[in-house]
Amino acid sequence: MRVLLTGAGGMLGSGIADAWARLRPAEELISVTRREVDLRDDRAVTTLMQDVRPDAVIHAAAVVGGIAAKIAEPTPYLLENLALDSSVLRASLEVGVPELLYIGSAAIYPESAEQPIAEDAILTGTLEPANEGYALAKIAAGKVCEYASRQFGYAYRVAAPSNLYGPGDDFALGHGHLVAAAIAKVHAAKTAGDRTVSIWGDGRARREFTFSVDLAEWLVGQVGALSGWPSLLNLGTGDDHSITEYYEVAREVVGWDGEFVFDASKPSGVGRRLLDSSRARALGWNPSTPLTDGMRSSYESFLAASTPNGTK
Repeated sequence: MRVLLTGAGGMLGSGIADAWARLRPAEELISVTRREVDLRDDRAVTTLMQDVRPDAVIHAAAVVGGIAAKIAEPTPYLLENLALDSSVLRASLEVGVPELLYIGSAAIYPESAEQPIAEDAILTGTLEPANEGYALAKIAAGKVCEYASRQFGYAYRVAAPSNLYGPGDDFALGHGHLVAAAIAKVHAAKTAGDRTVSIWGDGRARREFTFSVDLAEWLVGQVGALSGWPSLLNLGTGDDHSITEYYEVAREVVGWDGEFVFDASKPSGVGRRLLDSSRARALGWNPSTPLTDGMRSSYESFLAASTPNGTK
């Protein structure tokens, strides 16, 4: 089996590449990063697809970021994701790729969706404003997968993971997701000798985070069998924690004994987002990494990528 992986330089993409090498070494995985191919370029992507002629595509490339980045610069989260998704999906259809795994997002669900959120909640309400552009792009691409499967008989399926964290995460302050941001901010405070770390909002909003390595390993095992999936599949741990709790774990793994202060003038997003992953559980999905272990692994990754003085 020959599989094309996009987004191989990202957290989940690199995890998939690593897991593929360990779990399916006899099968060919062709990994592509943004340095090698601009996925917004239709012609370049079509040429890539014609050259590779994959049996399946794992489309993990995306323009992603934390809440601060999405609020400050919302345009690329819609435009860039629409462009790269359109190119990959169009080229896959043109060369007749029979199976495609599209990595979506839990942001596709309405802000007021009943918790835990089931897959049929999509398009039943208004999206969270901070994630709206990103979510619209993900919904559009997911619908293309649904239409292509129905029209051409292909197995184009959408994975909707919870928030992810793990080795290779984006720890840039002001850009990273919650767990990565918590680790980076607490580490920065420890390095600088600061006694406080500021948290946006009141710290009570709850989020579900899945360890990216758990997800990558499971997805690698699913390639070739996507026809057995529903069109959209939630993938989360089934547990959520408050924002404060994530920061408390970050404090533990970093080894900092300072205090947190809360900035209620800043947004913290929806009050809760927890996925109903029962359909995935029925297919064998069973993430097992405890939060503290996963965040410790993430912090080790952060340190390994840091300069000698401990800064990114």
